[in-house]
Amino acid sequence: MAPSPYAYIAISTASSRSSSTTIAPRSLSDVNRTQAITLGIMAVYVVVIAALWNIPYVRYVLWPFKMLVIAFHEFGHAITAILTGGRVQGISLDPHEGGVTHIVGGKPAITLPAGYLGSSLIGALLIFCGFNIVASKVMSFVLGVCFLLTLWWARKDWLTILTIFTAVGLLVAFWFIAHAEALRFFVLFIGVMSALYSVWDICDDLILRKVNSSDASVFAKRYGGSSRCWGVIWSLIAVAFMAVAIVAALAAFDQSFEEQQEDSRNFIPT
Repeated sequence: MAPSPYAYIAISTASSRSSSTTIAPRSLSDVNRTQAITLGIMAVYVVVIAALWNIPYVRYVLWPFKMLVIAFHEFGHAITAILTGGRVQGISLDPHEGGVTHIVGGKPAITLPAGYLGSSLIGALLIFCGFNIVASKVMSFVLGVCFLLTLWWARKDWLTILTIFTAVGLLVAFWFIAHAEALRFFVLFIGVMSALYSVWDICDDLILRKVNSSDASVFAKRYGGSSRCWGVIWSLIAVAFMAVAIVAALAAFDQSFEEQQEDSRNFIPT
């Protein structure tokens, strides 16, 4: 079937533990030990991801996670297409760290930026939930729904299927380690990876102009401006998503590791 004028290809490179009815006001500067450790682990993730990103051969360690983040990118295009009245013809991932979503209809003003911004928003939500074990468990179910939808749209693409099943396998395995504490740090890692990959991808594709065609170049042709300008705007939004997620997590989750494990024992125990 020939693509409609609206079909396009999306390219990626890419508190106290006790229950209390009184909530005391709390300053965001009052970071406890558990939160400080979580922030430190996030910093380690950033350094490790940045270091592995450009080291020959070693960087292939990140390849499965890059493919997962690209799947988030394509999911952003697909879900917004459906929500705006469009139809998804298919999703596929490329072994060279690319992806494509074929869409008919929908509203390009929303679906075009939804790849970059959608993956950064998913990353922000994962970071938020990665500060708490129970929240990470809940997020794993949300991810499961996203993965099922992606599998449906990409049911003919073996690489997408393999990527999704690998991610699901890791999610299930980490449920059984230290009352799902390992799941929390896995969710946090995927969140950092997704949020940062979106920003770096935007910089590589749009600001540094390493590719000639991108979601932003199509957006600029349709709605004006330059792809570089839209790249800067989208990258700032992506960074803002990440910052808001961290601040919200610090405000929402102040339990210690022990208190989080106790909560986890009472929420779908493993």
